[in-house]
Amino acid sequence: PCMSCNRDLKQFIVDDAPPTVRYVPDFISEDEEAYLLQQVYKSPKTKWTQLSGRRLQNWGGLPHPKGMLAEKLPDWLQAYCEKISSLGAFSGKTANHVLVNEYKQGEGIMPHEDGPLYHPTVTTISLGSHTLLDFYAPISSLEDGEDDGAPQTEENRFLLSLLVKPRSLLILQDEMYQRLLHGIRPRSQDTLTDKVVNLSAAGALQGETLTRGTRVSLTIRHVPKVIKTKLLLGRK
Repeated sequence: PCMSCNRDLKQFIVDDAPPTVRYVPDFISEDEEAYLLQQVYKSPKTKWTQLSGRRLQNWGGLPHPKGMLAEKLPDWLQAYCEKISSLGAFSGKTANHVLVNEYKQGEGIMPHEDGPLYHPTVTTISLGSHTLLDFYAPISSLEDGEDDGAPQTEENRFLLSLLVKPRSLLILQDEMYQRLLHGIRPRSQDTLTDKVVNLSAAGALQGETLTRGTRVSLTIRHVPKVIKTKLLLGRK
């Protein structure tokens, strides 16, 4: 694995966020962005799954608690899996799973966590439009002794946002990925407040209003548990 890489990523740490967020602006060029969008939209119609509020493509296999039945990634995704992995994002392992999400203007995703099937790192390349990724404290269990009687609404649990610009790479690890919930509010416009903790890294100003377009995100991860097809089918 690349020894200097993790050191190289250190400069991209967002200081005002809980551990650990790295935000790399202009990780890819405009030409690469156009190429990736072209590949996404060239994929067969059957590759898309329509969900409420977005549609997605799953590449590399379906993650499952017993292990992922791995499928070969197409070259256009494999190249970016390798590029991000060579930075040391997955502690020397190589990403093997990609979710492509398309969010049209005004679409979002409810606060959620990604679960234990993945290496505790998630990396995302954004294409086409910015978005605001919102983070929430988990609903605390009563034995935490934190319950002061205030209702645990989404609003009360909201902590901070990250402005994710097109062509950027976002890397979430540790508490930011494993403990906090993340979501995207279904909005057409975002007004940037002091709750957006990476304003300077994203080259934006507090008070600015940004209009969303269609955003395609490539969520690139390492699934540790992989089932080899041969084993499963009992073939020689």
